[in-house]
Amino acid sequence: MDPYGEFLRHLHENVQASPQTIRSYRTDLRDFRDFLVTAAGGRLRSPMQADHRTIRAFLAHLHGRGVSRATMARRLASLRSFYRHWVRQGVVKGNPAALVATPKLDRRLPRSLSEAEVESLLAAAFGDSPLDRRDRAILELLYASGVRVAELVGADSGDLDLSGGSGDGILRVLGKGRKERLVPVGSKAVTALRAWLRARGALAPLRGGRPDDRDALFLNARGGRLSDRSVRRILLRRIHMAALARTVSPHALRHSFATHMLNAGAELRSIPELLGHASLSTTQKYTAVTTRRLIEVYRKSHPHAGLRSGD
Repeated sequence: MDPYGEFLRHLHENVQASPQTIRSYRTDLRDFRDFLVTAAGGRLRSPMQADHRTIRAFLAHLHGRGVSRATMARRLASLRSFYRHWVRQGVVKGNPAALVATPKLDRRLPRSLSEAEVESLLAAAFGDSPLDRRDRAILELLYASGVRVAELVGADSGDLDLSGGSGDGILRVLGKGRKERLVPVGSKAVTALRAWLRARGALAPLRGGRPDDRDALFLNARGGRLSDRSVRRILLRRIHMAALARTVSPHALRHSFATHMLNAGAELRSIPELLGHASLSTTQKYTAVTTRRLIEVYRKSHPHAGLRSGD
């Protein structure tokens, strides 16, 4: 029996994990398997022989390779899920990874664009070709809805509803854990999406392509479903064309969405539902950004803050 392969098959068939999630688990487990074969001197070829000391040695091995704490934490989380599955199957008695503490992560604030930078990006010149219309629709949608890039490229045309009388729209996305949610789409994004959908036929999927490409909301130049990597390239190119001073990832537009919503007075409790976060604690990292802005406003405005002129 291949315990690694069986676990990945379980994720695909029973948990219905996304392809991206399965790829992450595969990478993490392959790293652990290689450690058992090489760094552990081949003594523990089967992961079923590992104990908590083995897991700690694996993390120490990763640290010695210069792997970040965030990646080490993900590797450990993958191993916990892996062994939890085999405990449930009765193959092992206990979960050795559960006895190992998660490496303490450096608390980093989400990187986002200012409202002025987003406006500059979206106001930059776009042509009228199908690809130009697609690029504008992608950027408008990422900022208007806060969806993850994987959710955006996984969406089909039928998941988008632009029939609302208010000028806004709704997009159905499949998030982490295969959880479906509906996200609102603002009127500016709706306008860009309608322009793209009118031009989408020019990039109709080629014959012989993958069946699910025919329904993809966003297509590449060859008529196939757009990839995560392609969205990153599109954003980098558009940032360069807009002459912005810094480079960010597509995820920064998601962070910008959340931060700007909070800055405008949105309740913190509403943001997790829009972002597809499992808990409020995941969203609370954005409050550090907005709190910092509020402190700046307070120090400049309050009579006793000490920064007003004449003090």
